[in-house]
Amino acid sequence: MFKTLATLIHGQNARAEDRVRDAFAIELIDQKIRESDNSLRAAKATLASLIQRQRSEQKQHAGLKSRISDLTRRAQDALANDRDDLATEAARAIAGMENELALRADTLQRLDQKIMRLRSSIESGHRRIIDLKQGAIQARAVRREQDIQMQMHRSGVTTSSVDEAEELIARVLGRDDPFERTEILADINRDLDGGSIADRMADAGFGNATRSTPDDVLARLKAAQN
Repeated sequence: MFKTLATLIHGQNARAEDRVRDAFAIELIDQKIRESDNSLRAAKATLASLIQRQRSEQKQHAGLKSRISDLTRRAQDALANDRDDLATEAARAIAGMENELALRADTLQRLDQKIMRLRSSIESGHRRIIDLKQGAIQARAVRREQDIQMQMHRSGVTTSSVDEAEELIARVLGRDDPFERTEILADINRDLDGGSIADRMADAGFGNATRSTPDDVLARLKAAQN
């Protein structure tokens, strides 16, 4: 029983968490991008420190090699002039510097490896952040489209509403013209009263015209001017 209740509670919590994540998905994406940017900046700062240390080690390494070469030449000159005491002292100094040179060479090698790995990670992280930002732009576009759809749904602008409106428009446009119906009824009444046959005979030239025509009006206007 308790296991069942625990499972149900866990399931409800998981669904609630999913709903929260869905509701604030854009905000969470932006937060993750900011965290990634901060991590990338920290990695770049670390890389800059490593490169700075590498350059310092390279200078010291080159300085040691130069000092060893110079002291070696001096020791050789001392041996050539039977100054074994100075040559021996120079040899001890050269041995110490060669040991230090080996340590610095090892340090440089480790720094080179660290710099290569970190630079590769930074380049990969930079590309991924660019992809994340592009994905965030697409996510915002989708969210805006979803919001517009929800607003249309809440305001009643749904597919069924549009279909209903189109049907009403079609019904209005499909109705008979009342003015045309009136004219048709008038023609029917004239036929019943015999007026229609008189009009047709007048138009054919039999008898006086029963209706005023544009020619009649124009003739009256000309006669009034004379």
